Amino acid sequence: FGNPLMPDLESAALEPAYLQITGLVLAGGASRRMGRNKAFLELDGRPLIEIVIERIAQVCAEVLIVAGDAQPYAGLGVPAVEDRFRGVGVLGGLHAGLEAASHDLALAVACDMPFLDPDLLRAFAGWAEGFDVTVLRQGENVEPLHAAYRRVCLPAIEAAIRAHRRRIISFFPHVRVRYVTLEDVIPFDPELRSFRNVNTPQEWQAVIRSGGLNGD
Repeated sequence: FGNPLMPDLESAALEPAYLQITGLVLAGGASRRMGRNKAFLELDGRPLIEIVIERIAQVCAEVLIVAGDAQPYAGLGVPAVEDRFRGVGVLGGLHAGLEAASHDLALAVACDMPFLDPDLLRAFAGWAEGFDVTVLRQGENVEPLHAAYRRVCLPAIEAAIRAHRRRIISFFPHVRVRYVTLEDVIPFDPELRSFRNVNTPQEWQAVIRSGGLNGD
């Protein structure tokens, strides 16, 4: 697809940290609270989704954008796939991405997470060994859009969707889940910036005030 952000085969062969996994950039959110498409908010003069693609492409052999409508993302240099199940939120995007993925393991992130750390993404891929889902848990909360999923989850995800269970964790009881802890993550990202996303204008202003990518 001629993506300048993706390493060519020669450079990939020289880069031992380049993994045969798929990176899924989920861009299906309606951005109602933001009032506009979060993917194209600009940080340091670049759309958030472009920054996310660049960072996850340092780790993954394949990168896919997943969206309800692929057309707005056509110029970003990586394939965009559309949700097969519409109106079911993140679960539908995850299903579409895993269904299109060329590799067994995928790292799923949101399009509005510009502070992704490639080393932490690689760590998630390593922690995923022997598990179908690998996700950070803080108390009762999980971070489903900085997590690793295997294609073997597809039947359980589809069953949850067809049963109208839209919570991302609704299929977890049917697969092998590893819960990563803060103690695992903090050595890579002490301030947990990798998990920071933008849902409201106030959160967006806070990101800008934090110094943008220069504060990363």
